[in-house]
Amino acid sequence: MLELAILGFLAEGPLHGYQLRRRIAHLSGHARPVSDGSLYPAINRLVRAGLLDRRSEPGASAVQRHTLSLTAAGRTELLRRLRDADGLDISDSTRYFTVLAFLSQLPDLADQHAVLRRRLDFLEQPASFFHDGDRLLGAEDTDDPYRRGMLTIARATSRAERSWLRELLT
Repeated sequence: MLELAILGFLAEGPLHGYQLRRRIAHLSGHARPVSDGSLYPAINRLVRAGLLDRRSEPGASAVQRHTLSLTAAGRTELLRRLRDADGLDISDSTRYFTVLAFLSQLPDLADQHAVLRRRLDFLEQPASFFHDGDRLLGAEDTDDPYRRGMLTIARATSRAERSWLRELLT
């Protein structure tokens, strides 16, 4: 998802590495902070693959700044990753939100809707954090107030997202 976020933000325009890191950090939030130790190796992989272009320019001091931009191959790869989002890209909320943040980059509404339908299909499957044998437990099935809270919040969030998806897809 880090690479998808890099490609997605650079599709909006060239950025310096520091600007890119801040945007990714805001997108992923406190749960998954972005370190230089993960960001810059990912940028280097994408540059080597020909998906990004890196240009050096003078900085405010003697240090050079690098401006990153998306290449044509990078845009093609971004669109492919968005169009093909499935599996964990759909079921993991943080990964899905990264896909969702850039989904409007896909020029074909049918491709956008196909991704959203996969998410809706996933959300319509019965799920729970807790089980009694093979039986899924709902909020009403537990006396633990914290587990009940988790399940209540998850149910409300899922219901709201399903409603939004159905509205968008009609």
